[in-house]
Amino acid sequence: MPLTVLLVDDEPLVRAGLRAVLEAQPDIEVAGEAADGAAVIPLVRQLRPDVIVMDVRMPLMDGIDATRTVLRTIADPPKIVVVTTFENDEYVYGALRAGADGFLLKRARPAEIVHAVRLVAEGDSLLFPAAVRQLASSYGRDHGNTAARTAMERAALTEREEEVLRLMAQGLSNAEIAARLVVGTETVKSHVSSVLAKLGARDRTQAVIAAYESGFVSPG
Repeated sequence: MPLTVLLVDDEPLVRAGLRAVLEAQPDIEVAGEAADGAAVIPLVRQLRPDVIVMDVRMPLMDGIDATRTVLRTIADPPKIVVVTTFENDEYVYGALRAGADGFLLKRARPAEIVHAVRLVAEGDSLLFPAAVRQLASSYGRDHGNTAARTAMERAALTEREEEVLRLMAQGLSNAEIAARLVVGTETVKSHVSSVLAKLGARDRTQAVIAAYESGFVSPG
């Protein structure tokens, strides 16, 4: 079965370009389009896409509120990739905090767009360590607070789980973490799952943001 994608962007030319890129792949199908985040919920219920590729800035409902609404409203929600013009964008950070699985720049190459859709569909997060670090440095201090620090303390991560979270914040894959720690990939997967569960994080992106906002990892 092909991966199904819902495109959400208020610019018809952007949607057309994304459709052309994605439908050139034999394993990806664009199931539908929307011009605003306000139209997402009915389409998700109707089409049940695997992935939403969504503009972060739209006139009626932006990508932040749309992401939050999808995750709050839809059982077994699709993965969400937000698309932005500017890398260092507070809207992007807001969407990641709301639960988006990653972000893409509108100037991304076709191969990068296809890779992003496949990656999040498989359950991985689309992390750009330098970009997320910059976003956290610019905006994380506005969101991070005592509650974030308290939540990190209550998670009571083991020493090895702390190591894994720091390496996740660097953007390392499970295989790369396994090589760094000289353990098996399955062992790393187990540690990652435990970190997410203890932090109450939906995915790696959420765990990394929690690490920054709590001060566990410094964005500097």
